[in-house]
Amino acid sequence: MDVYLHICRNFFYICILIDESINIPRISMKKRIRIKDIAAQAGVSSGTVDRILHNRGNVSEKARIAVEKVLKQVGYKPNIHLSGLSLKKTYEIVITTPHASHGEYWESIHNGIQEAIDQHESLHIKTTYLTYDQYNIYSCQNVFTQILILKPDAVIIGPTFKDETIDLANKLAEKKIPFTFVDSMVEGTSPLAFYSANHYICGYLMCKLLKSLIPESSDIGVLQAIRIGDQSANTSILRRKGAYDYLTEAKFSNRIHHIQFSVYEAHRNEEKMRDFFSSHPNVKGVIVLNSRGNVVANFLEENNINDVKLVGVDLTKPNIYALKNERINFLIDQNPDYQGYMAMKTLLEYLILQTKPKVENYMPLNIITKETIDLQLEFNLLKKI
Repeated sequence: MDVYLHICRNFFYICILIDESINIPRISMKKRIRIKDIAAQAGVSSGTVDRILHNRGNVSEKARIAVEKVLKQVGYKPNIHLSGLSLKKTYEIVITTPHASHGEYWESIHNGIQEAIDQHESLHIKTTYLTYDQYNIYSCQNVFTQILILKPDAVIIGPTFKDETIDLANKLAEKKIPFTFVDSMVEGTSPLAFYSANHYICGYLMCKLLKSLIPESSDIGVLQAIRIGDQSANTSILRRKGAYDYLTEAKFSNRIHHIQFSVYEAHRNEEKMRDFFSSHPNVKGVIVLNSRGNVVANFLEENNINDVKLVGVDLTKPNIYALKNERINFLIDQNPDYQGYMAMKTLLEYLILQTKPKVENYMPLNIITKETIDLQLEFNLLKKI
Protein backbone atom coordinates (compact mmCIF):
# COMPACT_ATOMS: atom_id res chain seq x y z
CA MET A 1 0.00 0.00 0.00
CA ASP A 2 2.85 2.41 0.80
CA VAL A 3 4.35 1.77 -2.64
CA TYR A 4 0.95 2.37 -4.25
CA LEU A 5 0.47 5.68 -2.45
CA HIS A 6 4.01 6.74 -3.37
CA ILE A 7 3.36 6.04 -7.05
CA CYS A 8 0.01 7.88 -6.97
CA ARG A 9 1.54 10.88 -5.19
CA ASN A 10 4.31 11.11 -7.79
CA PHE A 11 1.72 10.83 -10.53
CA PHE A 12 -0.12 13.86 -9.12
CA TYR A 13 3.10 15.89 -9.12
CA ILE A 14 3.99 14.81 -12.67
CA CYS A 15 0.54 15.74 -14.01
CA ILE A 16 0.76 19.20 -12.45
CA LEU A 17 4.31 19.78 -13.70
CA ILE A 18 3.33 18.70 -17.21
CA ASP A 19 0.33 21.03 -17.14
CA GLU A 20 2.52 23.95 -16.04
CA SER A 21 5.13 23.22 -18.72
CA ILE A 22 2.48 23.16 -21.44
CA ASN A 23 0.94 26.48 -20.40
CA ILE A 24 4.17 28.51 -20.46
CA PRO A 25 5.02 28.27 -24.20
CA ARG A 26 1.38 28.57 -25.19
CA ILE A 27 1.11 31.94 -23.48
CA SER A 28 4.42 33.32 -24.72
CA MET A 29 3.73 32.37 -28.36
CA LYS A 30 0.21 33.81 -28.52
CA LYS A 31 -0.07 36.79 -30.87
CA ARG A 32 -1.29 39.99 -29.26
CA ILE A 33 -4.62 41.22 -30.67
CA ARG A 34 -4.78 45.02 -30.89
CA ILE A 35 -7.85 47.24 -31.03
CA LYS A 36 -6.73 48.72 -34.38
CA ASP A 37 -6.50 45.19 -35.84
CA ILE A 38 -10.07 44.49 -34.77
CA ALA A 39 -11.19 47.84 -36.18
CA ALA A 40 -9.55 47.12 -39.53
CA GLN A 41 -11.22 43.72 -39.86
CA ALA A 42 -14.62 45.08 -38.84
CA GLY A 43 -14.38 48.14 -41.09
CA VAL A 44 -14.85 50.66 -38.27
CA SER A 45 -12.68 53.10 -36.35
CA SER A 46 -10.58 52.21 -33.30
CA GLY A 47 -12.75 54.59 -31.28
CA THR A 48 -15.85 52.60 -32.19
CA VAL A 49 -14.20 49.36 -31.06
CA ASP A 50 -13.16 51.01 -27.79
CA ARG A 51 -16.72 52.24 -27.13
CA ILE A 52 -18.12 48.75 -27.75
CA LEU A 53 -15.55 47.05 -25.53
CA HIS A 54 -16.30 49.43 -22.65
CA ASN A 55 -20.07 49.76 -23.22
CA ARG A 56 -19.90 53.54 -23.68
CA GLY A 57 -22.81 53.69 -26.14
CA ASN A 58 -23.16 55.94 -29.20
CA VAL A 59 -22.56 53.01 -31.58
CA SER A 60 -24.77 51.84 -34.44
CA GLU A 61 -26.22 48.34 -34.32
CA LYS A 62 -24.50 47.55 -37.64
CA ALA A 63 -21.08 48.49 -36.22
CA ARG A 64 -21.69 46.53 -33.02
CA ILE A 65 -22.59 43.37 -34.94
CA ALA A 66 -19.50 43.71 -37.15
CA VAL A 67 -17.15 44.21 -34.21
CA GLU A 68 -18.67 41.40 -32.13
CA LYS A 69 -18.29 39.05 -35.11
CA VAL A 70 -14.57 39.83 -35.35
CA LEU A 71 -14.12 39.53 -31.58
CA LYS A 72 -15.62 36.05 -31.71
CA GLN A 73 -13.47 35.02 -34.67
CA VAL A 74 -10.18 36.07 -33.06
CA GLY A 75 -11.12 34.84 -29.56
CA TYR A 76 -10.57 38.28 -28.06
CA LYS A 77 -10.69 38.40 -24.25
CA PRO A 78 -10.41 41.87 -22.66
CA ASN A 79 -8.17 42.26 -19.61
CA ILE A 80 -10.34 42.91 -16.57
CA HIS A 81 -7.43 44.55 -14.74
CA LEU A 82 -6.79 47.12 -17.50
CA SER A 83 -10.35 48.33 -17.83
CA GLY A 84 -10.41 52.06 -17.12
CA LEU A 85 -13.79 51.76 -15.44
CA SER A 86 -12.65 48.90 -13.22
CA LEU A 87 -9.80 50.96 -11.76
CA LYS A 88 -12.07 53.86 -10.74
CA LYS A 89 -15.25 52.31 -9.38
CA THR A 90 -15.69 50.53 -6.05
CA TYR A 91 -17.78 47.39 -6.42
CA GLU A 92 -19.88 46.46 -3.41
CA ILE A 93 -20.63 42.75 -3.28
CA VAL A 94 -22.61 40.95 -0.60
CA ILE A 95 -21.90 37.31 0.19
CA THR A 96 -24.69 35.54 2.04
CA THR A 97 -24.32 31.92 3.11
CA PRO A 98 -24.84 29.83 6.23
CA HIS A 99 -22.34 30.52 9.02
CA ALA A 100 -18.84 29.37 8.05
CA SER A 101 -17.26 27.53 10.99
CA HIS A 102 -13.59 26.55 10.90
CA GLY A 103 -12.98 23.30 9.03
CA GLU A 104 -16.55 23.13 7.75
CA TYR A 105 -18.04 23.12 4.24
CA TRP A 106 -19.00 26.81 4.01
CA GLU A 107 -15.53 27.93 5.06
CA SER A 108 -14.19 26.27 1.91
CA ILE A 109 -16.63 28.27 -0.22
CA HIS A 110 -15.54 31.48 1.52
CA ASN A 111 -11.90 30.56 0.90
CA GLY A 112 -12.62 30.21 -2.82
CA ILE A 113 -14.37 33.60 -2.89
CA GLN A 114 -11.37 35.21 -1.20
CA GLU A 115 -9.01 33.58 -3.70
CA ALA A 116 -10.90 35.25 -6.56
CA ILE A 117 -10.74 38.61 -4.75
CA ASP A 118 -6.99 38.21 -4.18
CA GLN A 119 -6.45 37.51 -7.88
CA HIS A 120 -8.24 40.78 -8.72
CA GLU A 121 -6.44 42.94 -6.18
CA SER A 122 -6.09 45.82 -8.64
CA LEU A 123 -9.87 46.31 -8.47
CA HIS A 124 -11.68 48.19 -5.73
CA ILE A 125 -13.89 45.49 -4.20
CA LYS A 126 -15.85 45.98 -0.99
CA THR A 127 -17.30 42.75 0.36
CA THR A 128 -19.91 42.35 3.07
CA TYR A 129 -20.48 38.90 4.54
CA LEU A 130 -23.99 38.37 5.91
CA THR A 131 -24.26 34.82 7.20
CA TYR A 132 -27.22 33.09 8.76
CA ASP A 133 -28.10 30.00 10.78
CA GLN A 134 -28.82 27.31 8.20
CA TYR A 135 -31.05 25.46 10.67
CA ASN A 136 -33.25 28.50 11.46
CA ILE A 137 -35.49 29.97 8.77
CA TYR A 138 -36.03 33.17 10.77
CA SER A 139 -32.30 33.89 10.84
CA CYS A 140 -32.26 33.52 7.05
CA GLN A 141 -35.23 35.86 6.61
CA ASN A 142 -33.58 38.55 8.73
CA VAL A 143 -30.30 38.43 6.78
CA PHE A 144 -32.03 38.49 3.38
CA THR A 145 -33.91 41.64 4.44
CA GLN A 146 -30.60 43.33 5.30
CA ILE A 147 -29.23 42.59 1.81
CA LEU A 148 -32.01 44.54 0.13
CA ILE A 149 -31.40 47.51 2.42
CA LEU A 150 -27.70 47.63 1.44
CA LYS A 151 -28.43 47.85 -2.32
CA PRO A 152 -25.15 46.21 -3.42
CA ASP A 153 -23.79 45.97 -6.96
CA ALA A 154 -24.00 42.16 -6.86
CA VAL A 155 -24.72 39.25 -4.51
CA ILE A 156 -23.41 35.71 -4.02
CA ILE A 157 -26.08 33.50 -2.44
CA GLY A 158 -25.61 30.19 -0.66
CA PRO A 159 -29.26 29.05 -0.52
CA THR A 160 -30.74 26.80 2.13
CA PHE A 161 -34.42 27.74 2.41
CA LYS A 162 -36.13 27.55 -0.96
CA ASP A 163 -39.05 29.99 -0.59
CA GLU A 164 -36.91 32.66 1.08
CA THR A 165 -34.29 32.35 -1.66
CA ILE A 166 -36.91 32.69 -4.42
CA ASP A 167 -38.27 35.82 -2.76
CA LEU A 168 -34.79 37.38 -2.46
CA ALA A 169 -33.86 36.44 -6.03
CA ASN A 170 -37.02 37.99 -7.45
CA LYS A 171 -36.45 41.24 -5.56
CA LEU A 172 -32.83 41.41 -6.72
CA ALA A 173 -33.97 40.84 -10.30
CA GLU A 174 -36.51 43.67 -9.98
CA LYS A 175 -33.69 45.99 -8.89
CA LYS A 176 -31.43 44.65 -11.69
CA ILE A 177 -28.84 43.45 -9.17
CA PRO A 178 -26.95 40.44 -10.61
CA PHE A 179 -26.47 37.42 -8.37
CA THR A 180 -24.83 34.01 -8.48
CA PHE A 181 -25.59 30.87 -6.51
CA VAL A 182 -23.12 28.56 -4.80
CA ASP A 183 -23.91 25.08 -3.44
CA SER A 184 -27.23 24.71 -5.24
CA MET A 185 -29.58 26.09 -7.86
CA VAL A 186 -33.11 27.07 -6.84
CA GLU A 187 -35.91 26.55 -9.36
CA GLY A 188 -38.02 29.61 -10.07
CA THR A 189 -35.04 32.00 -10.08
CA SER A 190 -32.81 33.51 -12.78
CA PRO A 191 -29.23 33.82 -11.50
CA LEU A 192 -26.42 35.14 -13.65
CA ALA A 193 -24.85 31.71 -13.05
CA PHE A 194 -24.78 28.95 -10.47
CA TYR A 195 -21.92 26.72 -9.34
CA SER A 196 -23.01 23.58 -7.57
CA ALA A 197 -22.82 19.84 -7.34
CA ASN A 198 -25.70 17.99 -8.94
CA HIS A 199 -27.38 17.03 -5.68
CA TYR A 200 -29.78 14.59 -7.29
CA ILE A 201 -26.83 12.64 -8.72
CA CYS A 202 -25.03 12.99 -5.37
CA GLY A 203 -27.89 11.25 -3.55
CA TYR A 204 -28.15 8.64 -6.30
CA LEU A 205 -24.41 7.94 -6.03
CA MET A 206 -24.48 7.78 -2.21
CA CYS A 207 -27.08 5.01 -2.23
CA LYS A 208 -25.31 3.17 -5.05
CA LEU A 209 -22.08 3.16 -3.04
CA LEU A 210 -23.85 2.12 0.15
CA LYS A 211 -25.70 -0.76 -1.50
CA SER A 212 -22.36 -2.15 -2.70
CA LEU A 213 -21.19 -2.38 0.93
CA ILE A 214 -24.10 -4.06 2.71
CA PRO A 215 -25.68 -7.55 2.60
CA GLU A 216 -28.63 -8.01 0.22
CA SER A 217 -31.05 -8.53 3.11
CA SER A 218 -30.14 -5.25 4.88
CA ASP A 219 -32.33 -2.22 5.52
CA ILE A 220 -31.02 1.31 4.95
CA GLY A 221 -31.11 4.39 7.18
CA VAL A 222 -31.32 7.99 5.88
CA LEU A 223 -30.21 10.77 8.23
CA GLN A 224 -31.34 14.38 7.86
CA ALA A 225 -31.31 17.49 10.03
CA ILE A 226 -34.41 19.01 11.63
CA ARG A 227 -34.69 22.74 10.92
CA ILE A 228 -36.67 25.46 12.65
CA GLY A 229 -39.44 26.73 10.37
CA ASP A 230 -38.81 24.34 7.48
CA GLN A 231 -38.57 20.61 6.91
CA SER A 232 -35.44 20.26 4.79
CA ALA A 233 -32.74 22.16 2.96
CA ASN A 234 -33.00 22.40 -0.81
CA THR A 235 -29.91 20.19 -1.19
CA SER A 236 -31.28 17.48 1.11
CA ILE A 237 -34.55 17.33 -0.84
CA LEU A 238 -32.69 16.74 -4.10
CA ARG A 239 -30.29 14.19 -2.60
CA ARG A 240 -33.14 12.25 -1.00
CA LYS A 241 -34.96 12.06 -4.34
CA GLY A 242 -31.79 10.84 -6.07
CA ALA A 243 -31.24 8.21 -3.36
CA TYR A 244 -34.80 6.91 -3.56
CA ASP A 245 -34.76 6.83 -7.36
CA TYR A 246 -31.61 4.71 -7.33
CA LEU A 247 -33.14 2.26 -4.87
CA THR A 248 -36.25 2.01 -7.05
CA GLU A 249 -34.17 1.36 -10.17
CA ALA A 250 -32.07 -1.19 -8.29
CA LYS A 251 -35.31 -2.92 -7.17
CA PHE A 252 -34.34 -2.56 -3.53
CA SER A 253 -37.06 -4.48 -1.72
CA ASN A 254 -36.03 -3.92 1.90
CA ARG A 255 -37.09 -1.09 4.16
CA ILE A 256 -35.79 2.50 4.27
CA HIS A 257 -35.85 4.18 7.68
CA HIS A 258 -35.34 7.83 8.60
CA ILE A 259 -33.13 9.20 11.36
CA GLN A 260 -33.59 12.83 12.40
CA PHE A 261 -31.23 14.94 14.47
CA SER A 262 -31.18 18.52 15.71
CA VAL A 263 -28.19 20.81 16.12
CA TYR A 264 -30.11 22.58 18.89
CA GLU A 265 -30.65 19.41 20.91
CA ALA A 266 -27.30 17.68 20.54
CA HIS A 267 -27.76 15.98 23.91
CA ARG A 268 -30.82 14.17 22.52
CA ASN A 269 -29.19 13.00 19.28
CA GLU A 270 -27.39 10.12 20.98
CA GLU A 271 -30.62 9.01 22.63
CA LYS A 272 -32.48 9.16 19.31
CA MET A 273 -29.83 7.12 17.51
CA ARG A 274 -29.65 4.57 20.32
CA ASP A 275 -33.41 4.08 20.07
CA PHE A 276 -33.20 3.93 16.28
CA PHE A 277 -30.52 1.26 16.03
CA SER A 278 -32.06 -0.75 18.88
CA SER A 279 -35.45 -0.85 17.16
CA HIS A 280 -34.01 -1.35 13.64
CA PRO A 281 -31.33 -4.03 14.00
CA ASN A 282 -31.51 -4.87 10.29
CA VAL A 283 -30.19 -1.44 9.27
CA LYS A 284 -26.65 -2.16 8.09
CA GLY A 285 -26.05 1.01 6.08
CA VAL A 286 -26.71 4.74 6.52
CA ILE A 287 -26.44 7.73 4.18
CA VAL A 288 -26.19 11.23 5.67
CA LEU A 289 -27.77 13.89 3.46
CA ASN A 290 -25.68 16.78 4.76
CA SER A 291 -22.13 17.28 6.08
CA ARG A 292 -22.86 15.77 9.54
CA GLY A 293 -21.77 12.22 8.78
CA ASN A 294 -19.42 12.43 11.74
CA VAL A 295 -22.42 12.59 14.10
CA VAL A 296 -23.42 9.04 13.16
CA ALA A 297 -19.79 7.91 12.93
CA ASN A 298 -19.09 9.06 16.49
CA PHE A 299 -22.17 7.29 17.80
CA LEU A 300 -21.26 4.03 16.08
CA GLU A 301 -17.72 4.18 17.46
CA GLU A 302 -18.75 5.04 21.02
CA ASN A 303 -21.30 2.22 21.09
CA ASN A 304 -19.07 -0.41 19.44
CA ILE A 305 -21.42 -0.88 16.48
CA ASN A 306 -19.09 -2.23 13.82
CA ASP A 307 -21.43 -3.76 11.24
CA VAL A 308 -23.06 -0.54 9.95
CA LYS A 309 -21.60 1.07 6.81
CA LEU A 310 -21.74 4.84 6.36
CA VAL A 311 -21.63 7.17 3.33
CA GLY A 312 -21.41 10.94 3.84
CA VAL A 313 -20.75 14.15 1.97
CA ASP A 314 -18.13 16.95 2.27
CA LEU A 315 -14.50 16.98 3.37
CA THR A 316 -15.03 18.67 6.73
CA LYS A 317 -12.40 18.07 9.41
CA PRO A 318 -14.69 15.84 11.55
CA ASN A 319 -15.70 13.82 8.47
CA ILE A 320 -12.08 13.38 7.37
CA TYR A 321 -11.15 12.14 10.85
CA ALA A 322 -14.00 9.59 10.75
CA LEU A 323 -13.01 8.48 7.24
CA LYS A 324 -9.40 7.90 8.24
CA ASN A 325 -10.57 5.87 11.23
CA GLU A 326 -12.84 3.74 9.02
CA ARG A 327 -16.05 4.95 10.64
CA ILE A 328 -17.14 6.55 7.35
CA ASN A 329 -16.64 4.34 4.28
CA PHE A 330 -17.10 6.92 1.51
CA LEU A 331 -17.25 10.72 1.33
CA ILE A 332 -18.47 12.72 -1.67
CA ASP A 333 -16.49 15.91 -2.30
CA GLN A 334 -18.33 18.79 -4.05
CA ASN A 335 -15.34 21.08 -4.77
CA PRO A 336 -16.72 23.94 -2.62
CA ASP A 337 -13.61 26.13 -2.93
CA TYR A 338 -13.92 26.16 -6.72
CA GLN A 339 -17.64 26.95 -6.45
CA GLY A 340 -16.86 30.06 -4.40
CA TYR A 341 -13.98 31.09 -6.66
CA MET A 342 -16.05 30.91 -9.85
CA ALA A 343 -19.10 32.63 -8.32
CA MET A 344 -17.01 35.71 -7.45
CA LYS A 345 -14.94 35.67 -10.66
CA THR A 346 -18.11 35.49 -12.74
CA LEU A 347 -19.68 38.49 -11.00
CA LEU A 348 -16.55 40.63 -11.41
CA GLU A 349 -16.25 39.85 -15.11
CA TYR A 350 -19.92 40.65 -15.60
CA LEU A 351 -19.82 43.91 -13.64
CA ILE A 352 -16.72 45.22 -15.42
CA LEU A 353 -16.79 43.65 -18.87
CA GLN A 354 -20.47 42.69 -19.19
CA THR A 355 -19.31 39.14 -19.92
CA LYS A 356 -22.30 36.82 -19.93
CA PRO A 357 -21.34 33.42 -18.48
CA LYS A 358 -22.72 29.94 -18.90
CA VAL A 359 -25.61 29.72 -16.44
CA GLU A 360 -25.50 26.02 -15.43
CA ASN A 361 -22.18 24.92 -13.94
CA TYR A 362 -22.10 21.57 -12.16
CA MET A 363 -19.00 20.54 -10.25
CA PRO A 364 -17.47 17.06 -10.54
CA LEU A 365 -18.28 14.74 -7.64
CA ASN A 366 -15.16 13.11 -6.20
CA ILE A 367 -15.57 9.77 -4.38
CA ILE A 368 -13.12 9.78 -1.48
CA THR A 369 -11.97 6.79 0.59
CA LYS A 370 -9.51 6.24 3.42
CA GLU A 371 -6.89 5.26 0.83
CA THR A 372 -7.32 8.40 -1.30
CA ILE A 373 -8.07 11.18 1.21
CA ASP A 374 -4.45 12.27 1.77
CA LEU A 375 -3.82 12.36 -1.98
CA GLN A 376 -6.96 14.44 -2.50
CA LEU A 377 -6.01 16.93 0.21
CA GLU A 378 -2.48 17.17 -1.16
CA PHE A 379 -3.82 17.75 -4.67
CA ASN A 380 -6.22 20.45 -3.42
CA LEU A 381 -3.27 22.21 -1.81
CA LEU A 382 -1.14 21.96 -4.96
CA LYS A 383 -3.92 23.57 -7.04
CA LYS A 384 -3.53 26.74 -4.95
CA ILE A 385 0.26 27.05 -5.36
